[in-house]
Amino acid sequence: MKLKLIMALVSDEHTDTVVEAARKAGATGATIITSVRGEGLKPEKTFLGLELTGKRDVVLFMVAAQKARKILETIAEAGEFDTTHGAGVAFEITIDDAVGLKSQEETIIHEIEESL
Repeated sequence: MKLKLIMALVSDEHTDTVVEAARKAGATGATIITSVRGEGLKPEKTFLGLELTGKRDVVLFMVAAQKARKILETIAEAGEFDTTHGAGVAFEITIDDAVGLKSQEETIIHEIEESL
């Protein structure tokens, strides 16, 4: 089974929306790492050493390769990545091998067969 990892760096107010959209597009689960920091082209301002930037979450989706592009596009739209400055970014990485998916394997294989 060919898998992809979709990694989304999301402003925390969009995390639930992005996860829900990914599930509707075919993701079978997600791992969320909360309260991370990042900088874009221009570092955000600080006030007396306090950061004025919003928190971000890292959301990881391991998905069937055939569904990866659709899920990626869906979460980009749901998270407003292309329309709102600083809303987030997402990308996919090919996975060569994975273990620990036995509980999701039947669902993933069924979804792959349906999409063919």
